[in-house]
Amino acid sequence: MNTKTLSLPKLNKLDPTLESTALKLMEEAGELAQAIGKFRGLSGEKVCMSEEEALRRIARELLDVAQTAVTMMFVMEDHYGINIEELLKEHVDKLKRKGYLV
Repeated sequence: MNTKTLSLPKLNKLDPTLESTALKLMEEAGELAQAIGKFRGLSGEKVCMSEEEALRRIARELLDVAQTAVTMMFVMEDHYGINIEELLKEHVDKLKRKGYLV
């Protein structure tokens, strides 16, 4: 199985709730979609940046989405006692059952 490990820190200057983090996740996902749309010219605007610059912007937006998702996992662990490690194992098992992983 080919994996990529990405470790993102627990943010320590915020006290996010499940609701505020979910809303932030949607906001960040919207910014990612907007960056992709601009790169593909879907907004009707002429693309005024190089492909490399556009892809770097998309990657930065993707990292914002990932950070917010990780923050939501910390919230679920800290406030609701959810065992993310256990659920991650279940998630990988589900992917194997569906044939996405061998």
